[in-house]
Amino acid sequence: MKINTLLIAAILILFGTISYADFKGSQMKNKRVRTAYSQKGELIKKMLDAQGIKPESVQIFIRAFKKERILQVWGKNKSDKTYKPLVSYPFCWTSGELGPKRRQGDMQIPEGFYVIDRFNPWSNFYLSLGINYPNQSDRLLGNKRDPGGDIFIHGACVTIGCIPITDDKIKELYLLAVEARNNGQQNIPVHIFPARLTAQEMKNLAWLHGKNKGLVTFWTNIKEGFDYFETHKRIPQVSILPGGEYQFR
Repeated sequence: MKINTLLIAAILILFGTISYADFKGSQMKNKRVRTAYSQKGELIKKMLDAQGIKPESVQIFIRAFKKERILQVWGKNKSDKTYKPLVSYPFCWTSGELGPKRRQGDMQIPEGFYVIDRFNPWSNFYLSLGINYPNQSDRLLGNKRDPGGDIFIHGACVTIGCIPITDDKIKELYLLAVEARNNGQQNIPVHIFPARLTAQEMKNLAWLHGKNKGLVTFWTNIKEGFDYFETHKRIPQVSILPGGEYQFR
């Protein structure tokens, strides 16, 4: 027990002195978060150092590709204009098909533009990060009475619409998110796509799903957000039009 306490203390020093009045401090009251820091803190520090990013300044961006079953994490310092790749995690499992989530019980992983709105260190799936599904676009385009909810990126290896990346890897992602939130990043963006929306992939999707014009139109719309980040390595400003379409600038 003494060794574990000293190890945790060393990790906290590595990441900077904290007070239990701040977000990180409140998270550290949970044993699972303390365990994550003791096991993964040094790895996270090295991951950030490799890209010239300071733990006390890190901001992150998450994007996921359902067809490839990959979740990417990008990072930058607060003062940086562009993001750099940090790490990619494979989905441990998946559910549903390509296409957005539109109702409770459809098993779909959402597609669109979201933010992390919940940190759950007491999750049934070890640690979990909630996304703000349904957003306004989902409410306009999905089932008005029950579009569903409670979508998380979490540990374990089961899902009915969430993104699981195993207990081991959620420790890393959770710590990156804690550091970013503790640095003042209130809205950690999460962009979820059916696939890497290259020009060729859009042709493939249009050929496979051409009978569903609404779906292809939706993917054409969210491709604008995909392209913006691919070109600029910056997060586009996202707004939602009265018809539920996304607008980017």
